Amino acid sequence: MSKAKPKLTILVSSTVYGIEELLDRVYTLLTAYGYEVWMSHKGTVPVRSNRNAFQNCLAAVEKCNLFLGIITPHYGSGQDTDNPDEPSITHREMRRAIELKKPRWILAHDHVVFARGLLRNLGFEGAVGRNKLKLKNRPILDDLRVLDLYEEATIDADKTPLADRDGNWVQKFRSTEDGSLFVGSQFFRYQEVEEFIKENFENGSPLPQKGGET
Repeated sequence: MSKAKPKLTILVSSTVYGIEELLDRVYTLLTAYGYEVWMSHKGTVPVRSNRNAFQNCLAAVEKCNLFLGIITPHYGSGQDTDNPDEPSITHREMRRAIELKKPRWILAHDHVVFARGLLRNLGFEGAVGRNKLKLKNRPILDDLRVLDLYEEATIDADKTPLADRDGNWVQKFRSTEDGSLFVGSQFFRYQEVEEFIKENFENGSPLPQKGGET
């Protein structure tokens, strides 16, 4: 009896605070469409006991077929809680997905996009320009590095030539409905996504094979 064909795996990378409803809905949609969903919020990310959280998350980025990143106003925690200057786990996951040229889809909350545009217009452009600033009450963003993450996801359109900005589409969302609509529109045709990977990412993001791991 032949084994069932392995499902495409999609890693959902995000902080959790404030978007629990969106994550629940995204998980429900993607599993209904036929994907295996790796999401820390649901406890489905493959975990090995001899690795720390950071190592398990990066391993999931390397093994997944598809990467869905959600950038929120909350930056998230890093590997070492005693060193707040370290990039958060979510930030490192995004960097690794970009480095590996994973087929990726990114959502960014409206507050992040608005804050970046406002600071640019005030003359605080890029990570270097924002180094002059310190957040106090943090009612909208809890860490300015959220904006660094957004700029990396968009391949920093102001500094990178258009021809070199593959994979830089970032979709703005304001609500759970906005985010769900984007996810549903991009992933509901499972076979088309599978063919897209075969045609464009077969070397960098191999499809799951029968009888083995990706």
